[in-house]
Amino acid sequence: MNSVIQNPYFLVFTFIIICILLFDLLVLGKNKHIISLKESLIWTSIWFALSIFFFLFISKYGHKIHNINNIHELNSYFSLYYPNQIVDHLNYSELLSLFRKNISTDYLTGYFLEYSLSIDNLFVILMILTAFSVRLENYKTVLFWGILGAILLRFIFIFLGASLVSKYNWILYIFGAFLLYSGIKLFIDRNKKNNVEIKDHFLVKFLAKYFKIYPDYYKHKFWLVDKNTFYITPLLVVLIIIEFSDLIFAFDSIPAIFSITRDPYIIYFSNIFAILGLRSLFFLLIKLLDYFHFLKVGVSILLVFVGLKLLIHSYLDKIGFTNLYSLMIILLTLTISIIASITFPQKEEQ
Repeated sequence: MNSVIQNPYFLVFTFIIICILLFDLLVLGKNKHIISLKESLIWTSIWFALSIFFFLFISKYGHKIHNINNIHELNSYFSLYYPNQIVDHLNYSELLSLFRKNISTDYLTGYFLEYSLSIDNLFVILMILTAFSVRLENYKTVLFWGILGAILLRFIFIFLGASLVSKYNWILYIFGAFLLYSGIKLFIDRNKKNNVEIKDHFLVKFLAKYFKIYPDYYKHKFWLVDKNTFYITPLLVVLIIIEFSDLIFAFDSIPAIFSITRDPYIIYFSNIFAILGLRSLFFLLIKLLDYFHFLKVGVSILLVFVGLKLLIHSYLDKIGFTNLYSLMIILLTLTISIIASITFPQKEEQ
């Protein structure tokens, strides 16, 4: 963990992300308003463009992230993260080119995978916001802090998970079995209407036990002091429940990315860019929710795919199943889900 924190590129990347989030909160988010379809499209495009820009960056300068300066360090990297690739016959220039190609493909594949799996999380977030009758103008604030919390949680999960996988490779089989189960369960339950029972939710009961909850929303505040009494508002309760839901979904998304790469930096970068684009994607999805009803089927297929990939990863490595194939499968699954949703629109309930 210390080596991660001391990595200058990791620190610069984190600093830039924090600056972007602060600019969003303090400047763009100064005036609370309901996000329009046009605005959500623009911001979704901006975050996607930044993600592709980072892909181009690591395809040229990816070796700097790991501070690789010679062929010995490159060989060490390949023996650690690509042990089945034969690279002894390659010179430094050829090996460096292969390294850049590998990590840039891993990043892009991981990015699309995480972005896809997060779609189901967005449906749950919408359900929570709707159940708690959160005003539309407060969606942006809740999602901002929710995403910030998700970034911190992913940082801990990813680097802890990478450390465990490097020591105990058999954990990958547990991850694979869990993802396979999650994918099948999601497909079976895809048409179930999930409801949040506010009074019966265990987090609401827990918070009510230790804090005084204000009876109604107060502007966009998370807490307030009224007549010398400290209250948390229902908006903070919603935020905590959303953070908890992201914690649950991290048990799907983090193991899934290990089917793509074991490199903690590439896992972290692909996760963060996927998470940063979630808020704008959320507002886009709630505008177009009824048009893409097959997305849950696509997500369940991807979970089964990455689960199987982890369970038979040794065999796939031997036959040369690269992440370029994984990227093609992920993009194809998403494309088919979207086309099927448009071609076979959902019938309105009577």
